[in-house]
Amino acid sequence: MTIVWFVLRRLAAMVVILAIVSFLIFSLLALAPGDPVLLLLGPAKATPEAIARVRAEFHLDDPFLQQYWSWVGNALHGDFGRSIRSGQRVTEVIAERFPVTLLLAVYAFVLTAVIGIPAGLASGVRRGRKLDRTVTFTSLIGLSAPTFAVAVLLIYVFAIWLGWFPPFGAGEGLGDRIYHTTLPAITLAIGSIAIVSRQTRAASMDVATRDYVTFARARATGSSTIWRRYVLRNAALPVITVAGLVFAFALTGAVLVEYAFALPGIGALLVESVQRLDLPVVQAVALFTA
Repeated sequence: MTIVWFVLRRLAAMVVILAIVSFLIFSLLALAPGDPVLLLLGPAKATPEAIARVRAEFHLDDPFLQQYWSWVGNALHGDFGRSIRSGQRVTEVIAERFPVTLLLAVYAFVLTAVIGIPAGLASGVRRGRKLDRTVTFTSLIGLSAPTFAVAVLLIYVFAIWLGWFPPFGAGEGLGDRIYHTTLPAITLAIGSIAIVSRQTRAASMDVATRDYVTFARARATGSSTIWRRYVLRNAALPVITVAGLVFAFALTGAVLVEYAFALPGIGALLVESVQRLDLPVVQAVALFTA
């Protein structure tokens, strides 16, 4: 019963957070300068009749609260409206961009797991030694480095100077997309690798002091067997928890990375929609990332 109440409380908290985020986004967009209708029509086509028609189509003349409740009611039925810019359904616009963001998030998550967990485990095994100090110092730099600065540095070194990777674009086909997404995935994964490596190090060092590990050492069990069979297995739970949060962050927090590398994903869609005051798209993407 305790687990059921815990799940219900978390679900209720999620609903409250989504409601607050949606209202704040709606309010900020309503206060934003500029008229999306004028941006859509342009100076040549912005006749009074055309402006009135578009504003009526998207209910832009309704009172604020009426607009918000109308949007919430439609959103609960899976209808996020149509893009002011393209006229497409918002769900279709997001579906077109989502595969790029998903590939980037999965790629970054794989890099995080492949590099972060072994680095943290090696650091824990060699606590206080040169490798441990190197991993700790490197992870501190990874946590401190701004994402946009890392993106610019990687583009300059590996795309412009060495020419190993393309500086922008998503590519065509799975292999080409993976190739184009390598630098963005590394950029997105650097901070996550630092977090996972530090968490793995802390968890492994905590497990290494347990009684059953001491007993295994007393039985002259090999060090590699102890770390593989006892330490890594029992330290995996907190690491898996952090890894899940890392994947969620990679999926929803790639705005700067996608914009820096000109990837046509959800993050770039959000930036473009804010610049063009495409209100239905901004509201839907903000709710999705929340």
